[in-house]
Amino acid sequence: MDIKKIYQYALQREHEGKNFFEQNAKRLSHAAAVQVFNELAQEEQKHINYIQTHLNALESGEDPDASIALELREKGFFSERAQSEMIDQTMAEAMVVDLPVLRMAYLIERDFAEFYEMAASKSSGAARDVLLELAGWERVHEQLFKKMHDQSFALYAEMPWGG
Repeated sequence: MDIKKIYQYALQREHEGKNFFEQNAKRLSHAAAVQVFNELAQEEQKHINYIQTHLNALESGEDPDASIALELREKGFFSERAQSEMIDQTMAEAMVVDLPVLRMAYLIERDFAEFYEMAASKSSGAARDVLLELAGWERVHEQLFKKMHDQSFALYAEMPWGG
């Protein structure tokens, strides 16, 4: 497996994800949801930086800067506490109109995680560790959007016809 090609592909996908979250943050109507999408776009930029650091290190033969990974581990916006504070009844109700966007966000994050896990299963050493780290971060994002979608959909399903 050519890890350089994996990193390059991952960079492309992370850029696509970042663009998705930035564009949809502009069209969402609920302030807390806009914040989630903006914060996720910033996290995706950190993933881009992380991957680029490893790609650069691979090309130069030097050790990658570990500070980006530490920052992502320590200051992750999408901690369990942040998730529970953000997804309240009011937000879930407001997000009903944005169910397709939430579903797409969930699928993007799930797809990222699955890609990283598949690539990790075919890798070894430091490359495997990097890919598993990325997969773990994407799984946290996936869980957040699944929870947001499911809560909003549950409210939608109980609404009288016509909203």
